[in-house]
Amino acid sequence: MKKYKVIVIGAGPSGLFSCLELAKAGIGPILLIEQGKDIYERTDRSGKDLLCGWGGAGAFSDGKLTLSPDVGGFLGEIIPRKEVKHLLQQADDIFLSFGAPAKTYSPPGEVLENLAIQAKLAQMEFIYSPIRHLGTENCLRVLTNIREYLQDKIDIRTETKVDQIVVESGQAKGVRLPSGEVLRGEYVIAAPGRVGASWMKKEAARLGLTATPNPVDLGVRVEVPAAVMQKLTDVVYEAKLIYYSQTFDDRIRTFCMNPYGEVVSEAVDGLISVNGHSYAEKRSENTNFALLVSSRFTEPFDDPIGYGRAIVSLANLLGSGVIVQRLGDLLAGRRTTEKRLSRCITRPTLPEATPGDLSFVFPYRHLKNIMEMLEALERIVPGVYSRHTLLYGVEVKFYSHRIRLNNELESEAKNFFITGDGSGITRGLIQASVSGMVAARAIIKRHKGQPRKNSDLIS
Repeated sequence: MKKYKVIVIGAGPSGLFSCLELAKAGIGPILLIEQGKDIYERTDRSGKDLLCGWGGAGAFSDGKLTLSPDVGGFLGEIIPRKEVKHLLQQADDIFLSFGAPAKTYSPPGEVLENLAIQAKLAQMEFIYSPIRHLGTENCLRVLTNIREYLQDKIDIRTETKVDQIVVESGQAKGVRLPSGEVLRGEYVIAAPGRVGASWMKKEAARLGLTATPNPVDLGVRVEVPAAVMQKLTDVVYEAKLIYYSQTFDDRIRTFCMNPYGEVVSEAVDGLISVNGHSYAEKRSENTNFALLVSSRFTEPFDDPIGYGRAIVSLANLLGSGVIVQRLGDLLAGRRTTEKRLSRCITRPTLPEATPGDLSFVFPYRHLKNIMEMLEALERIVPGVYSRHTLLYGVEVKFYSHRIRLNNELESEAKNFFITGDGSGITRGLIQASVSGMVAARAIIKRHKGQPRKNSDLIS
């Protein structure tokens, strides 16, 4: 039986960047296992293919690389901020080498200062990050180029699930497939992504790894005419704004802003939630973005993923999928109907969404938080609090429990590394990619007999 030097679980950005680093260093043999389809077969953008397969959830995203250590995850809490910034630049260079567009959104300092002042006056915080926008079509090109580069350098098994991580005497030894087959490896990197968050949580519990629940992010996808958001999107492309509600002091943030984009549905484990993306070369008449409420729960509850699933399943029960509602109808305490939606000047880009009433889906606390932030946003971008604004639900981010790792992203089980969104430490393409690089470089150093860095575990 073939024994691998490294087994990588998951072909999202984290797993792919691990493989790129390892292959470049001549480490091998390497096995990359992905439960979804290869990039050439990922065609169903409305089903499970949207989140699962070569490229992970990022394959059909609009491909925003947020080039700041302050956005997209918590790597700066594990690795020195200066080092994270340097790694982000290196990861960005790799994206460029595989065909990412050269343009970045980096406006002059006085423009950013003005936006920050406007945000403060509206009781919000504006967080700036330079952004490289790939566009959905360019994401696929970049991922295909990476696939072709790795083709003859590693072993690739797609449409193959991993059942368990094999750990013997406190050390990773490989993986077990649902068939019972065991594949042996000296090192294991788990990069299951958002779609594998539930599996990662179960595996961490089975192996006795220390983990703490991350807050669950739940909210809506907002859609407005592009002209409403143009003041922001023409300058920074994506405005990252944070607001703390007056009623509950909860944190609400904008997320994944898509100028001239489309609202899309995504299916995960039988549930249908909402998301959005935009193309580099194709435009709609609208801009969409998410408003997400971050909630932490009191003990003994420790299942934020289960809570998020329950809210999404309620929307699916009431609307047979994604529900859309005019803001004016929500404020008036009535459901949106097909007739009312037909009079809306914001034409929905997700026509299969069911007109309905989101007040039957979200707890009062969540709806109150969302309404407060929309009112605050109105002070910066007039028109966003219009009765013609569309709200789609539910948008949810299934972040894994945050697993205890050291600064090389190694878990409490020796030679077992956990990276990307599935580890609970990243929340986006670029930091996920960097996390894969960090784990791979730790393995490369050990392979070369170099001393380890400080390896204290960090919760």
